[in-house]
Amino acid sequence: MVRRAVVVIDVQQEYETGAMRISYPPLAGSLAAIGRVMDAAHEHRIPVVVVQQDAPATSPIFAVGSPGWRLHPEVADRHRDVLFHKRLPGAFTGTELEAWLRDRGIDTVTLVGYMTQHCVGTTARQASHLGLAVEVLADATGTLDYRNEVGAVDARSLHHGVLTVLHAGFAAVATTDDWLAALPAKRRLPAGSLATTAAVAPRGAHPAVSTTTTTAAMVAAGDTTGG
Repeated sequence: MVRRAVVVIDVQQEYETGAMRISYPPLAGSLAAIGRVMDAAHEHRIPVVVVQQDAPATSPIFAVGSPGWRLHPEVADRHRDVLFHKRLPGAFTGTELEAWLRDRGIDTVTLVGYMTQHCVGTTARQASHLGLAVEVLADATGTLDYRNEVGAVDARSLHHGVLTVLHAGFAAVATTDDWLAALPAKRRLPAGSLATTAAVAPRGAHPAVSTTTTTAAMVAAGDTTGG
């Protein structure tokens, strides 16, 4: 029997009104999905862990006590079993999260929150390395455009690319609806693997950059617009 916990990562005002505004998938949709997940978890007696990013007072983002640091009402106003504060991207680093999960016999974590490639992706990898089964709900996370000295990537490509990588052995990536459907049977979502992911692409057909997304991948990420 699966023993789950939902881990809600960094759903803070910085991502709506601050310097780190989520652009893909649209924030309103991912917030609504996160709320559905938290409500269903409470209904099914699945523990809900909320994780909040802390930064020093001098930081331009997530400074403790600042408006952007505060939990978004979509999360703050809902039931949670425990709140952990972290200072690094991974929710297991410098927190008691692992011990808390082990004490309760949790073997599967469902991750929602922000951002897809940063704190959610890091936490997924950490959990996988700790021997936990990991589920990431694609429509209950999101990201923004990236640009720095190395290059640039738009939010949509970043989101889909990271989820594709996570599904190749680190986590089962699916939609909130998929997850809700799996709850009554207490079954895990099916995960992919590196071997099957790599086997799909023909030899020599690996473009350096691709923004093409299949219909199946868009559905998995909560995007059915095709735009």
